[in-house]
Amino acid sequence: MLAWLSRRPTQSLDLADRWERLLAVVVWLQAHPRPAVHLRQVDVPGVDSKFIETHRGVLAELLDLALPPEVIDTEATGAAQFTRRFGFLDKPIRIRFRMLDPSLPSLPGCKGLPDITLDAASFAALTLPARSVFITENETNFLAFPLAADAMVVFGAGYGWEALARAQWLHRCQLHYWGDIDTHGFAILDQLRGYFPGAASFLMDRATLLAHRLHWGEEPDPERHDLARLTPEETAVYDDLRFDRHQPRLRLEQARVGFGWLNERLAALFGVST
Repeated sequence: MLAWLSRRPTQSLDLADRWERLLAVVVWLQAHPRPAVHLRQVDVPGVDSKFIETHRGVLAELLDLALPPEVIDTEATGAAQFTRRFGFLDKPIRIRFRMLDPSLPSLPGCKGLPDITLDAASFAALTLPARSVFITENETNFLAFPLAADAMVVFGAGYGWEALARAQWLHRCQLHYWGDIDTHGFAILDQLRGYFPGAASFLMDRATLLAHRLHWGEEPDPERHDLARLTPEETAVYDDLRFDRHQPRLRLEQARVGFGWLNERLAALFGVST
């Protein structure tokens, strides 16, 4: 602890009234390394889960110094991965999806349900008979997505691609990612291909962008770095956006793409009934 105190003297003073409780959490984890419980279950006087969550940054630095290296998951970095780094249980990630083909078998007890949500582990354990899987980040697009043969749609908001990648059966499907036509949309597509190299973009092309000029908006904080996993066609559109070739900070949100355009593209590319 002395090394930390010498590096953070001002912060140490700011935390003076909480120092005893912070050290109590450190001592508890020394006695219970990688406890595999929720933060709510840490039984330390004066400490609750909100206290730990509020002080994740300083606790992570202290625990990195106090715990043996073998009980720290060094691949989990940043405050958002505090629980994984030190072996706590996370809140279950939930995956929401719709089957787009009424002829496909339904899940037990879910017949006729158009909108299903499962925790990531249960989703991974499935073997759904879908050949095409569409992923959209917009809830309205998810709910209104047209019927498609042998297909399903996944609502992509709220979890990372690692959760989807656990579902081995998904790796046998053709994934189609539909994001905003902006620099962040292409960055997300690039990240997705780190888990699913064969994933295709959907409605993220130059024709879609130019056909919806009246709906162009502005992206607050564009990405500027190279994206190695894009196709040449996607890279050309991404470069137009990051180099402001049409207009500064250009964005076409997926929710602004015409529904007729969506139906025509589905029918042409994937044989979807409209």
